[in-house]
Amino acid sequence: MTVIARYADVDATLGVHSDTLALQLAHRSVRKFLPDAVSDEHLSALVAAAQSAATSSNLQPWSVVAVRDPQRKARLAVLAKNQQFINDAPLFLVWVADLGRARRIAERAGAPLDGADYLETTIIGFVDTALAAQNAVVAAESLGLGTVFVGAIRNHPEEVAAELALPPHAVATFGLAVGIPDPTENAGIKPRLPQEAVLHREQYDAGAADAHVPAYDERLAAYNTRHGLTGTWSGRVLARLAGPQSLSGRHRLRTQLGRLGLGIR
Repeated sequence: MTVIARYADVDATLGVHSDTLALQLAHRSVRKFLPDAVSDEHLSALVAAAQSAATSSNLQPWSVVAVRDPQRKARLAVLAKNQQFINDAPLFLVWVADLGRARRIAERAGAPLDGADYLETTIIGFVDTALAAQNAVVAAESLGLGTVFVGAIRNHPEEVAAELALPPHAVATFGLAVGIPDPTENAGIKPRLPQEAVLHREQYDAGAADAHVPAYDERLAAYNTRHGLTGTWSGRVLARLAGPQSLSGRHRLRTQLGRLGLGIR
């Protein structure tokens, strides 16, 4: 049933099954949490899962800051567009693209690290951080926890870095609110684009893929209506990427990353 919900299509099927696949298909963002704490044992398990993700050349260029203090969460919430669920979640994880560790190794060894000055290395930092965090999300859901990513943590990266005492050459990539889902939340499995819109065989076929977008707009609009939301997917894309004014301050990231010591050459 979860594959039907994932695509909002009664004809959607998969020819294989596993418990892990079922868990992934049932993923949803959780923005309403019960007050129960997330234990240190659970936190340790999430980090272990994160560390089991792939990492480019075993660089492991990420760190994570676990925030439970209500006042610190409140300050981070203000920096991240005043999203109340950050305050409500018992645990807020801030995932950090951390190239400072490699810099400190080079400094102690008296070795050059000029490759860290280039955009490629910064991209590796962001990609590896995302891979690690997604592993943590799957682990959290397997333990009965719910999560939601918070990209708005990039709205004010320098202020977030100061709040978390991040070292040079490190930047908060996104937050992750974690807790036990409140069963009263009006939310469901949000439909995704049909596979035909994203899966290309051998070569990219934009015309064939884009032909599936109108039907998806209808399905997502119906989902939104059921959950008190409005609009289509295409409308959301256009609004979110309209221009600098729609990026919530993140159009300044190139300059801010440079000031934080991440390479953009």
